[in-house]
This record gives sequence, C-alpha cells and structure tokens, in this order.
Amino acid sequence: MQEAIGEIAALLHANQALLDDAAARTDAGKPPTPTDSGLLKFMVTGNAIRAVELALQLSGNHGLSRNNPLERHYRDVLCSRIHTPQNDSVLVAAGRVALGQ
Repeated sequence: MQEAIGEIAALLHANQALLDDAAARTDAGKPPTPTDSGLLKFMVTGNAIRAVELALQLSGNHGLSRNNPLERHYRDVLCSRIHTPQNDSVLVAAGRVALGQ
C-alpha cells in the first residue's frame, strides 16, 4: 500500500511541477508553444488518470460505488481524454515537430 501511495504522490508531484513551470513561463511572457501545451495536457491527464486508477486498485470494488468520491474522480479524469486536443492529435503534432516537418 505504501508503494502505491508513493507512486500516486510522485505522479501528483510531477503534475504540480509541470503546471507550475508552464504557469511561471507564461507569467514571464514566454508561454508554451501549442505543441508544448498539448504535450503538457497529455502528460498531466495521463498522470492524473494513473493516480486515480492506483487509488481505485487500493480501494477495490468499493471505489466504484456512487457513494465513494473516487468513483466521481475517476469519471472526471477519464473525461480529460476526450477534451481537445485529443491524445492522437497531440502526439502527431509532437511527432511532426520532432521530425522537423
């Protein structure tokens, strides 16, 4: 259990660092490029989904009960995948930039 909680903490810590950096750069007048913004969304939402999945694994079936806040958190983070830009668009754009196209 401690290892899973540690992984959740690491995922959330990474998200906080990524978001704080993007906010600081934006405040300094150097906002992320559209490609970097997409990659930020891809990473942060993926980390959030993984963190909630780990919490659900720890709680078992009870975590999927409508009475458990984890159930709502899980539905909320899964919705992040369908909001624009979707992962396939983000990764294609990043691949094009990486290949110099």
